[in-house]
Amino acid sequence: MMALLGPPVLLLALVASEVHCLPWFINVSESQGPGTILKSFPFNCTLHMPILELIHVKPPTTFFNPPSLTRWHGIYMGMVTLSSSARLDALAVNHYELQLRFTCGNYVMEGLLFVDVQRDPGYSSCAGRFASPAGEIIQVRETVTPGTQLYTLLLPGVELQRAQISIISAQDPPYFPGPFSINGQGWLLAPSQGLKGQGQKVFQLQILVTFGQNRSCHGTLKVKVLPAPSSQISFLQQAPNITIREDLAPGSEVVQVRARGFDVRYEILSPVPCPLFSIGRVDGLVRTAAPLESALARGAGAAVTRLRVKAYERLRPRASVELDLTVNVRSVNRWPPRCLPAMLVTEIRETTLVGTVLNTFTCTDPDSSGSTLDYKLRFYSPPGLASLCLRDRALEVNATLDCDAPGACFQHAASILVLNGDQPLTEVPVLVMVTPVNEFSPACVPHTFRIREDAGPYTLLGSVVGMDKDYPHNSVEYFISGGPSTFSVDRLSGEIHLLGSLDYELQKSYRLTVLVTDHSQDQDPTQRRSGSCTITIEVEDVNDHSPECQPPFQELTIYTPLGRSVEVTKVSCWVPQEPQRLTFSYSIVGGTSQSRFSLQGAILVYNDITLGPPWPEQPHSYELLIRVADSGPSIPHLSTTATIIVHVVPWNASTAATRIHRVTVPSMMTPLLVTDTEVFWQPEPWFVVVLTVTSALFLLALGWLFSRLFQGLAQMLQTPNKPAHELLLNSIQGTEESIEGFMEAPRMEMPQAPSSVMSLVQAEITCSTRSREPGAGSEADREAASLCVEFLLPMIMG
Repeated sequence: MMALLGPPVLLLALVASEVHCLPWFINVSESQGPGTILKSFPFNCTLHMPILELIHVKPPTTFFNPPSLTRWHGIYMGMVTLSSSARLDALAVNHYELQLRFTCGNYVMEGLLFVDVQRDPGYSSCAGRFASPAGEIIQVRETVTPGTQLYTLLLPGVELQRAQISIISAQDPPYFPGPFSINGQGWLLAPSQGLKGQGQKVFQLQILVTFGQNRSCHGTLKVKVLPAPSSQISFLQQAPNITIREDLAPGSEVVQVRARGFDVRYEILSPVPCPLFSIGRVDGLVRTAAPLESALARGAGAAVTRLRVKAYERLRPRASVELDLTVNVRSVNRWPPRCLPAMLVTEIRETTLVGTVLNTFTCTDPDSSGSTLDYKLRFYSPPGLASLCLRDRALEVNATLDCDAPGACFQHAASILVLNGDQPLTEVPVLVMVTPVNEFSPACVPHTFRIREDAGPYTLLGSVVGMDKDYPHNSVEYFISGGPSTFSVDRLSGEIHLLGSLDYELQKSYRLTVLVTDHSQDQDPTQRRSGSCTITIEVEDVNDHSPECQPPFQELTIYTPLGRSVEVTKVSCWVPQEPQRLTFSYSIVGGTSQSRFSLQGAILVYNDITLGPPWPEQPHSYELLIRVADSGPSIPHLSTTATIIVHVVPWNASTAATRIHRVTVPSMMTPLLVTDTEVFWQPEPWFVVVLTVTSALFLLALGWLFSRLFQGLAQMLQTPNKPAHELLLNSIQGTEESIEGFMEAPRMEMPQAPSSVMSLVQAEITCSTRSREPGAGSEADREAASLCVEFLLPMIMG
């Protein structure tokens, strides 16, 4: 409050700083018309209502409007413009001096504005209402004297440029009583026959003005003839009710009354005498005759004065009429009203309800405690906004406050004007700051991105676009809620990047939940809202395995009828690592001759192109190489090659059968297609290695067994004293553990032992058992040994 009510010295300094550049010099073209802004300049006046006046113009003219003064953002802007009667002519007057006076409270400052009129060679002098489509309208009495000057055409430079003026429109009777005329000075003269009897008629004249150097312009002039007035006198207006201020100086104009009649005079009938007011006898102008303040102070009925005015004709005083006037003298306030609060600064949220009262103002007038004061709300920034309103001294929220658009959350600067009638007395500054509220949760649109499975780390998939209805709309951050760590999202931009590697065969798609959180959208930074959307990432398959054909090698024999096509075989291929890939392309890359083979998709077809004799009678063999490649949009395309050997045997109707007699195949018999497919087994490499090692070990054990048997027989034949069955038993027992160890190893690899080996072992055990029976003699031992040898040798040899 102390800053607003600073010392007058500071105020004067502010005003002086704004007008230190006086006087001003401006140039204006003579082609500029009414309403043209000549100069605008700022003034600073804080505590008072400033006044900007045009004191005088040199040379005197009515071409300039009184300066206007408007307030904009706390600064008053003064503006000087051309009036509606402005007709600038650089040849007539090319320099004007305007004396301006600026008043702010007790501070008064005057300055000069120099206006230089510049010549415009291409400017047409016809302007204003004369050059408009409606034209200039003048009124004359029908009693006008013939040949009287009715109108003067005011055009800049008419005399200096020696313009020629003429009427170009027709003036034929009987509508025209006679022709109007116009001279070189622009004087329009009445017809020589006069205008008697032409009352209420309108004569339209087209006037051509020709300047030097073949320049011309034209305009329209309408002459309206008024009927002759009657001898009855009357006032032109009803009884007026006038209100004036008490501080008017003596001699100030109050009102002017006019009466219809011939040579009318005016006088005041009552009150007589009339000490406060007087009237002009000729012009009917009522003026103040004495100071009104002293009369109001004495209370001599000066607040309301009723005047009776008489109008009469000078030559016939009895022809008169009377009019009653009521003059109200309004007291002038010397002290501005005092208001509480003297200044309002408040802060509200944008969700404040309509109708909420922000404050109620109470003002009193020190000059008159019982006077009625009016309150008016004036906006400064933003201008014209209806968010606030004033209802009976209460400042309320008038409309929904919204901070969710650019520039919508304003600081409302306004003032409360306290008025007594139409005169503003005081001004209460108001500043209402609207703070934003986080009302809405952000959201983002679900989206699907595609990426190749061979994409590298940090590959950009796309961006998540989050929007918030709260302003600013892009003040959001992005996070991934859970989900795989293969992807990441940029916190500020919403860009999704790949962090790891992808494998289409392991996982074909991912679903990410992206959280969108807003910030800086509420006065309380902890008030944040979140939303989410689902982002789907589809992995595009990339070929990384070649197809395999089963079998990779085929050898076929076909019997072909003459001149026909035969389906040979179907190539069956697939990708073991990607069983879902079923689309392949097939092509013969080698082995075909004379275009006898073709492919219909995966089917190999033999085409017999021989249509007439001699037909081939000998079989032919073809080795074909078929390239199988995967197809589809994904790249690269990998391929493999399958080998097919086809033995083609011609099928002739006269070929002999396997029997001695010939059998002729009927020509109408349907040919028989015989396909011979050789099935072979191709074991895995590890199985071949194991089988080879096992076979080698088995042969070594069998050889070692034979050597032990033969050693035992040799010892038995060389040692007659030792029983044969003991030698055989020792030999068998010595090898029993070795045989069991040997037989245990093959059982780890093969589910069943060979029947010959099992029979051999059983025979060996039987011989050993028999040799151990009690009571057996040497002869018996020899027989048992010989029997065992005879039994085992055929088994071993078999």
